[in-house]
Amino acid sequence: MTDKDVVDLLLNQHEEIKRLFTEVENAAPDDRAEAFQRLVRLLAVHETAEEEIVHPYTRHKLDDGDEVVGERLAEENAAKVMLSRIEQAGVDDPQFAANLATLRAAVVEHAEAEEREEFPRLRQQTSDKERRAMAAGVRAAEAVAPTHPHPGMESVSKNLLLGPPVAIMDRARDMIRKAMGRSG
Repeated sequence: MTDKDVVDLLLNQHEEIKRLFTEVENAAPDDRAEAFQRLVRLLAVHETAEEEIVHPYTRHKLDDGDEVVGERLAEENAAKVMLSRIEQAGVDDPQFAANLATLRAAVVEHAEAEEREEFPRLRQQTSDKERRAMAAGVRAAEAVAPTHPHPGMESVSKNLLLGPPVAIMDRARDMIRKAMGRSG
């Protein structure tokens, strides 16, 4: 597989997300916050790129694209709400492990729905050239995407309008926290 095809790129990211969930779950208490922030970042940029690049293409290419994408966006919003609450509570919250397990189940279910209902059909309805262009678009979107969850920004227009200033704020906050030696 190659990350030059958008479907392969997203499948590889799904595996990386699952791996990061396991890393967070198994991390020593002193390492948990840093591992969790890597997971938060990957989830945030991954979903933003899907919302900006992949889902609009799915809407256009599949006869029932609006329905397929609508279901995925609802799942993404619910996951962002959960992730945001977990991030705000922090890794020292007594409910962290239980909340993380709930989030993991929701994220895996969402990924499996994409892998079952969206990706194979997108692959059938697009050319190799289109999927390579989408992969480049996903990488570009991820490079400038917000690094924390922002529930309610699941539409292309909101991501394009609000995403850049939110991403700047997220990335500045991340740099400040890193400079101060805090990862949460």
